[in-house]
Amino acid sequence: MEYTKLSASLKISRIVQGLWRITDWNFSDAQLLSFIEQVFSLGITTFDQADIYGNYESEKRFGEALKLKPSLRNEIQIISKCGIKLLSDKFPERKAKHYDYSYEHIVNSAETSLKNMQTDRLDLLLLHRPSPFFNAEEVAKAFEFLKEEGKVLNFGVSNFTPGQFDVLQSYLPEPLVTNQVEISPFCLEHFENGNIDFFQKHKIKPMAWSPLGGGDIFHTKDKETIDCLKVLNRIGDELNCGVDQVIYAWLLKHPVGICPVIGTGKIERVNSAAKSLEINMDLEQWFQIFEAGLGKELP
Repeated sequence: MEYTKLSASLKISRIVQGLWRITDWNFSDAQLLSFIEQVFSLGITTFDQADIYGNYESEKRFGEALKLKPSLRNEIQIISKCGIKLLSDKFPERKAKHYDYSYEHIVNSAETSLKNMQTDRLDLLLLHRPSPFFNAEEVAKAFEFLKEEGKVLNFGVSNFTPGQFDVLQSYLPEPLVTNQVEISPFCLEHFENGNIDFFQKHKIKPMAWSPLGGGDIFHTKDKETIDCLKVLNRIGDELNCGVDQVIYAWLLKHPVGICPVIGTGKIERVNSAAKSLEINMDLEQWFQIFEAGLGKELP
């Protein structure tokens, strides 16, 4: 396994295990711990969470599993996110889904994540999505408090544009360490909106959520997606690997240092993702996939 340094205090595995579907896996606490340990044995040490995952239950499930082996906490990195308020039976008073980046909500959300995951610190806290109602000064105060208290060690964002990233960064004394965005052959917007160039300019290592398009790509009837899958399958034959590994290898090859966030609860799929680091994709194959994702010839 390869590892990427995001800051002086944070090094993450190049493949990140996402846990947004943890409540769908129907694991017991012991089974979930076993899965975490198997993932860890593959060298994947970084686990991605969010307060809202699993209708606000995912972090609790993760915490109950870690409780069975507390020593594992010091061997892994935990990422969480905050800012989205969902309509949920957990919060019957809410009338609409919205974003909340007030000082009170950021601090409360982080502290609730700590309680739910039964840990004393988050290695990384991300703002889940940019908001049209955003007070960067208030966010900075929340970050400062959480850092001074030792409750959050590093901060970043998710789904931000370069301009939105810059606004927040201008209020902070320390660098934001990452931006987690959707990147796959089926989602190339960050090559077009300036984010990939921005990452390289500022030496930011991004994370890629839904690298397989949420898995829906394998059941699609969309012609452009089917055409792209044909190219991915052909290159998979050339490289003697599956389509999922082709996509991971495509992401990993990019010089900006993309870290894919995988969402599977099947250890054989996790193992397949880890082995994608061994695939030697050439530049022409990379561009064939990019062009297939574009759905047209390069200019």
